[in-house]
Amino acid sequence: MGIIKTVKVAFDYFKYDEDGNVQETQRAVDNVNIDIPEGSFVAVLGHNGSGKSTFAKHINALLLPTEGTVWIDGMDTLKEPELWKIRQKAGMVFQNPDNQIIGTVVEEDVGFGPENMGIPTDDIWKRVDESLEKTGMTAYRHHSPNKLSGGQKQRVAIAGVMAMRPKCIVLDEPTAMLDPNGRKEVLEAVRQLNREEKVTVVLITHYMEEVIHADHVYVMDEGHVVMEGTPREIFSQVETLKKYRLDVPQVTLLAWELKKSGVDIPEGILTTEELVNALCQ
Repeated sequence: MGIIKTVKVAFDYFKYDEDGNVQETQRAVDNVNIDIPEGSFVAVLGHNGSGKSTFAKHINALLLPTEGTVWIDGMDTLKEPELWKIRQKAGMVFQNPDNQIIGTVVEEDVGFGPENMGIPTDDIWKRVDESLEKTGMTAYRHHSPNKLSGGQKQRVAIAGVMAMRPKCIVLDEPTAMLDPNGRKEVLEAVRQLNREEKVTVVLITHYMEEVIHADHVYVMDEGHVVMEGTPREIFSQVETLKKYRLDVPQVTLLAWELKKSGVDIPEGILTTEELVNALCQ
């Protein structure tokens, strides 16, 4: 069993009338089965409303399944005594860092989570130092978060989660509100954590370029997992992705158009370097 495993997971949102009776039910996630190995980098793609963010909230038990089972490091999220442990194992970073940053100084914000966990003061500061270094934010430790750029704020939010020493970090569209430079900063910080710290990363995104270095990709549509595979396997299926209202990286699309026009190049080109090498052969 991987660090994250789900079996036949479904989740319903309920709409109630004034008397508290269920008026309408909407199934947001339906029959999702995944198994994510520890230390891997996994991306979850999907159009708006596909269920990917709802699924993400199950990983640290912000939502509990209506049907099926979610295990995090062997712990069932439906077992209430395990919830605190699960949320220590799986940290969550949201789309808007302003909703997650509460300190008036960066280093205080990063230390907030470990302090709530009852970590001794000396160990808290060691964790703060390490987390700021890992996310490239040491130089800003005495700054006010309000004066940081969007990308810097998001890296502070990631540092705050990392200071809690989770085995897994879930990022729910963490770059959606950032400019291209901010997206690049945040993605590199996340990739570094995965490479060097062996932290399991689950990246929820609709930016195709962010997933080309993932180990595995899941594509969701209408609450279901409709595709899965390596980035190359997924992006080789341009027509299928279009059916699910998803794009592919620009260089992949260019390579696909060239191949359609008769140019002999491999399917699933992911980078400009790959395309140049293919054209030069």
